[in-house]
Amino acid sequence: MDENMNLDNISPEEAVNPDLGGQVQCPACGSTDIKPSIKTGMLVCSFCREEFPAVSNNVDTEDDIFALEGMNVYEGAGDIDKNAASLVTLRCESCGAEVVINVDETTQARCHWCRETLSINSKLENGAVPDMILPFSVPKDEAEKMLGEYIDKHKFFAHPVFKREFSKENITGVFMPYMVVDANTHAEFEGKAEHELRSYTVKVGDDDEETRYDAELWEVSRKLDVGIDDLIVESSADKLDTASKKTNNIINSILPFDTENCVEFDSNYLRGCNSEKRDLDISQLQTMVHNQIKDVARNKTNDSMEYYDRGARWESESIEIKGEKWKSAYLPVWLYSYYQKGKDLLHYVAINARTKEICGSIPINYFRLGAISAIIEVLALIVWIFTWWGQRDDDGLGYPIILVAGFVFFFVQYFRYRNSGARHHHESETRAYIRNLVKTDEKIKVEKGLKNSQIKGRNDTKIEGSFFNNDISSKVQKVAKKIAESDG
Repeated sequence: MDENMNLDNISPEEAVNPDLGGQVQCPACGSTDIKPSIKTGMLVCSFCREEFPAVSNNVDTEDDIFALEGMNVYEGAGDIDKNAASLVTLRCESCGAEVVINVDETTQARCHWCRETLSINSKLENGAVPDMILPFSVPKDEAEKMLGEYIDKHKFFAHPVFKREFSKENITGVFMPYMVVDANTHAEFEGKAEHELRSYTVKVGDDDEETRYDAELWEVSRKLDVGIDDLIVESSADKLDTASKKTNNIINSILPFDTENCVEFDSNYLRGCNSEKRDLDISQLQTMVHNQIKDVARNKTNDSMEYYDRGARWESESIEIKGEKWKSAYLPVWLYSYYQKGKDLLHYVAINARTKEICGSIPINYFRLGAISAIIEVLALIVWIFTWWGQRDDDGLGYPIILVAGFVFFFVQYFRYRNSGARHHHESETRAYIRNLVKTDEKIKVEKGLKNSQIKGRNDTKIEGSFFNNDISSKVQKVAKKIAESDG
């Protein structure tokens, strides 16, 4: 440390962003031994206990988003240099020593001569350092309690080996790599929509009845500007891969994060936590992100379609992205993983370390679940024999439902334990703003005796940018395979 530096005049912002090779200094004493405080979200000096804030990095107003033009890529979101080595040399600003670290394993180190903390807050050419980071706000003891309560609720059908080996102390704090995208878009939708006037039953044959619908058919169009605020997408090929040997959808399902509270990346926040490096470039994510932007725009358009309770069939859809902004971010997750050997399946229980959203995949005791489902099925059959034999309830569905009670129970419990369909609903959970909405509605006719409960060909709720989209999944898996081969 420079003895001539006047520490009394250092402000918190200057301490967080000094011209010292990315190093962070305490504004009170000048120490670089800085730790994060989960309780306050501030940085704390280990020597004098001074607390000071990191610099906010993601404060965008609605006007800022609608002013976006062209492609805006921040430093940490730039393309990864495939030829850059993972070994990086850091020069200690205190004693001048040079320390080599492997950024595949860490982004922080100490000088082995003077014990000063070294940092790589400045951009690396290989794209390892993100633009911003969201500090943990859920302490480990609280995460352990949440994990324990979650497992307790899922113990009955949990695999006995899992219950025996489970230890909530093995939960790990991990900073996951994400891209955070803003977009200024113009959307246009044209097509048909229907509004139900009435429903009624008609006789079909001698005994059967069917429901019929009378509805208004409308020609509709919507033109609007949509501002997308902090669309979040994983930037790790491994975590985007939804192959059967991993339950990565669990990690995706705990989104979104309060990314508006992100601060400028500071490696001090990584202390005591693991972190993963981004390995996907914008070019590999852009198609999926643009599809998700379209999903958000379609969902926001539906806010102006409440009258059409039978839905809409869009025959023409157009999305123009006028401007977009990409930032890379580290976002905090409490993660518990368990490898099930017999199934060759890696299970996750994940906790959003900001919102406390929790979701998990628990190994199932199929013998117990199957046995109880069979008992329910037998009991349902007995009830049917003595109660509904040769009869039907008013809607004609009594006996088929009760005869599959055991199967229904099995699959309800399966999805409750495995959460195989859980995902982040980006189309409705992403912040978005509407401006300049233009509506055109023209009634065409009244249709009577319709058999369908919704408009034929309804597509106003379709999702194109889902992680479960087969086309997206296959592309990501190919990317993940290439990355794994190059690493090998």
